[in-house]
Amino acid sequence: MTDAQLWLAAIEIGAFFSLIALGMYLVVVGADFFNFAMGPYAMAAAMASSWVAINYGLALWIAMPLGIAVAVALLILTEKLVVKQVQKRSGRGELPALVAVTAVLFGIQQLAGTVFGRTPLPGQKIFDFDPISVLGATVDSSTVVLVVGTAAIFVGIGLWLNRSTSGRLLRAVGDSPDAARVLGLPVDRVRLIAFTLAGVIAAVAGLLFAPKAGVQFTSGLSWTLTAFIALVIGGTGRSWAPLIGGMVLGVVQVFAPYYFGASAAQTAILLIALVFFAFRPEGLLSRKVRV
Repeated sequence: MTDAQLWLAAIEIGAFFSLIALGMYLVVVGADFFNFAMGPYAMAAAMASSWVAINYGLALWIAMPLGIAVAVALLILTEKLVVKQVQKRSGRGELPALVAVTAVLFGIQQLAGTVFGRTPLPGQKIFDFDPISVLGATVDSSTVVLVVGTAAIFVGIGLWLNRSTSGRLLRAVGDSPDAARVLGLPVDRVRLIAFTLAGVIAAVAGLLFAPKAGVQFTSGLSWTLTAFIALVIGGTGRSWAPLIGGMVLGVVQVFAPYYFGASAAQTAILLIALVFFAFRPEGLLSRKVRV
C-alpha cells in the first residue's frame, strides 16, 4: 500500500462520498429524517450541467449554477410534497416517509434518463491546467478542485453549525422537533434550511466528481448506497464524521480490488456495513442529544 497514485485515488473517491454523506448528515441532524435520495440529486445536478453545456454551449458559470438549482429544487419538492405530507398522514412515522423517498430516488433516475439521455455524459471541469506531480502521484486539475472543495465545504459547515445562530438552531430542532415546536421555534423553516443546504452540497459533490468518472442516469442509486454506508461508518456525532466514513470507503474501494480482484470492493464494503450495523450502529462518532 505504498503506491501514491492509489492513495490519491482513494482520497478522490472518499472526498466525493463524504460530501454526499454530509448532505445526508445535515438532513438527519436538522430534520431528524434520513433522505435516501441524496445520490440522485448529485447525479441530476451533474447531468443537467453537462447536458446544457454540451447541447446549448452554455458557459460553466451558467451551467453549474443551473445544475445546483436543479438539485435544490428536487430536494425542496421532496421535502414539501413527499416527506412532509407522508409524515403528516403517518403520525411522523419514519418508515412510510423512507419508502416514499426511495420511490423518489427511482423516479429522479428515470426522469433524468428521459430528459438528459441514457448515455453517460462527461463532467465539466471548473479549472483546467497541466497535471502536477506530488510525492510521486500525478495530480490533475479535477483532483485539486475536488479535494480542496471538499475540505472547504467541511470546514465551512463545521463553523456554521457550531458558531452561527442558524446552525445551532438547526441542531436544536433536529434533537427534538416536538420540543422545538412547543418552544415556538421555526421548525418548518429549519427543516427547509437543512434540505436546501443538503441539496447544494449534493449538487456540488456531483459537479466536482463528474469530471473524474463521468455521470449517467443510473449513477444515483450506487452513489446513495455507498454514501449511506459512509455515514453509517462515520456516524452523526460530528459534522466531519462523514469525512471519516468516506475516506474509509475510498481506501476499501481502491485497495481491495488491487489486492483481491475486481469483485472484492463490493464484498468488503458489505462486510464493513454488516459489522457496523451489528456492533456499532451509531457509527464511530455517535450523536449526543442535548436536553
